[in-house]
Amino acid sequence: MGVTVPHARRWHRVAMVLVLAVVGVGLSGCNSGGSSASGVIAALGAENQYANVIAQIGGRYVHASAIMSNPSVDPHTFEVSTSVAQAVSQARLVVQNGLGYDQFMTQLEAASPSSSRRVIDVQHLLKLSDATANPHLWYKPSTMPIVAAAIERDLAAMAPAHAGYFAARLASFRSSYAPLTAAIAAFRARFAGDVVATTEPVADYLLAALGLVDATPWRLQADVMNGIDPSPEDVATLQTMIRDHHVAALCYNAQVTSSVTQALAALAQSAHVPIVAVYETMPEPGYDYQSWMRAEIRALSRALRTHASTTVLR
Repeated sequence: MGVTVPHARRWHRVAMVLVLAVVGVGLSGCNSGGSSASGVIAALGAENQYANVIAQIGGRYVHASAIMSNPSVDPHTFEVSTSVAQAVSQARLVVQNGLGYDQFMTQLEAASPSSSRRVIDVQHLLKLSDATANPHLWYKPSTMPIVAAAIERDLAAMAPAHAGYFAARLASFRSSYAPLTAAIAAFRARFAGDVVATTEPVADYLLAALGLVDATPWRLQADVMNGIDPSPEDVATLQTMIRDHHVAALCYNAQVTSSVTQALAALAQSAHVPIVAVYETMPEPGYDYQSWMRAEIRALSRALRTHASTTVLR
């Protein structure tokens, strides 16, 4: 039986029978404190971009792992395994997106309750209502500094002896964020007001921060995100914008495709409208969160400056 959640295009199908079975997997790990003999804290990011920020703050005192980390796999078809359930049960710190995007995490946490586990739900951290339409919160540049600060607070509470270390790591994170902030400002100064299109709202928060105008009908974006066939009228509207060069680039979800989005990408290529690949999980290896966002900005800049496509972010 699938779990119904907001934005539910197949959103992370979780079999309830598996969740119930978690209780019998021998989850002694949830009572072990999630720390190794060396005192390293076991931490888990539902998506690898969150796990990366955990690692940046936790350093040598935290072992951070991710549930979803393969940019070649549609995260909406992710299916929970017993190993995922075990990882959740053993984690002392969890960061998850919320807004229904990773609802399976809440199910697994409930199936293996632990008084020592701290959970940072980014939706709740940002005080967003369940009605928030776009769940791709990591593309909002203001999100990760807030998440990093929450991680530092929780780690310091769990390991007070290392509080100074975590505080220093947070300061380094904030310093390393400056080039991203500068890249956004430079982009806005040059391209603010340029019009682009998207296949779905994966990078919409970043596009807005960059000053770009997304001309794609919201209904089309939401339908594609939720696995619904968009209306012929909305598809025709976007096709006309691409064909007549009313948009300067098409941001294409390279991780989740359909016949509709593939056709839109093919039309953009034939019309010489550059494509920029965007992702739902951070491409690995070679990136941390900050460099991933800067790479997306560089790809958008190339598209607008030289009409060059980036179909795969490397």
